[in-house]
Amino acid sequence: MFNPNIKTSLAFIVLTVSTGWFCSVLPLNSSWAQAPTTQTLKDNEELARMHREDQADRTPAEGKPIDWAIVGPRDKARLARVKELYTQNRLQTGGDYYHAAMILQHGQVPEDYLLAHEFCVVALSKGKNDGYTKWLAAASEDRFLMNIGRPQRFATQYRSDGPNLPIKLYTVDPGVTDELRRAFNVPSLARAKEKEAEINKK
Repeated sequence: MFNPNIKTSLAFIVLTVSTGWFCSVLPLNSSWAQAPTTQTLKDNEELARMHREDQADRTPAEGKPIDWAIVGPRDKARLARVKELYTQNRLQTGGDYYHAAMILQHGQVPEDYLLAHEFCVVALSKGKNDGYTKWLAAASEDRFLMNIGRPQRFATQYRSDGPNLPIKLYTVDPGVTDELRRAFNVPSLARAKEKEAEINKK
């Protein structure tokens, strides 16, 4: 036997859908319909300043040699501060990640170089798509590999086996092409080998 209450309920559903009353009960959230607003973030000035200081320490005036007794402690302090800012989520822009990566590149352990490489990837993804960032992405990967005893890939790293021994291009993975090096703003393998000879002439 057909229940008249069911018939009444069905008629009500049809009426509400056809008249649009259902939409008025569940209105479209206005935030869903609006395009997201884009905020222009500024580079962290503290990171930018530390990056400038890092580079200045490596280019002393009048061709003087780098005084590592002074620069070493400065590097350590900058590195510690970068890690603090990172754990506090204070890196926001591509520039922030690039500046932090360069300071990490001058760290002391493989984990610093690996994090520097990852920061470069983020910097590139955030629009800092320039030759400096591409080169640092390659160089930080090379430095990480060198420090865990693996061949480097892009031929950016040189090292000496002792204070009075020549500086040599660290072992290079032969599977990487010069075309890939160019994509990372890195010179060819032949040019890297020429640079080895130039370094040892000084």
